[in-house]
Formats: sequence, C-alpha cells, structure tokens
Amino acid sequence: MLNSKERAFLRSMANGIDAIFQIGKGGITEELCHQIENCLEARELMKVRVLENSGYTAKEAALEIAEKTGAEVVSVVGTKFVLYRESEKKKRIELP
Repeated sequence: MLNSKERAFLRSMANGIDAIFQIGKGGITEELCHQIENCLEARELMKVRVLENSGYTAKEAALEIAEKTGAEVVSVVGTKFVLYRESEKKKRIELP
C-alpha cells in the first residue's frame, strides 16, 4: 500500500511517460493482463489509456487491472491511469 508521499513521487515520475497500452472495445482480456504484468516487471511504472468505446471508465479499468496483476493504482486522470508494482528481479524505482 502506497502512502501519499510515495504516490506523489510516482505521479511526478509518470508525468513524463506516454501511455503504453490502450483498452478498446475488446475490453480487459487475460492476454492484456499478462502483457501488463510483463511490462510492470520490466518498468515498475506504466500509464494506460482507456478508449471511449471500451465500456469502462478509467477508474473501473484501473481497479480491475490492478486486482488482476497485483499492482497499485497511482492515479486516474481523465481517460488515463498509472499503475505501479515493484519488480521482483530488477528494482528500478526507489520510493522516498
């Protein structure tokens, strides 16, 4: 569980990154969750965009993916959300 200082630190880091995945009309699939897990293991912090035709709000999608991947939702703004999960093999981000 992230505290507010850690969450603010991660939000500031996420400002400079682009959305890696888009959730569209196909919704949230097993394959998408598996790809997100791999990405989180490699990067620890990632941004995802939810398209209007997906049937999800950004908050709903963030909570569902976070639950399936074991990640934490850092922030949800508009149609984008940021996820964080500490890497088991190569830790890159040192939280304050």
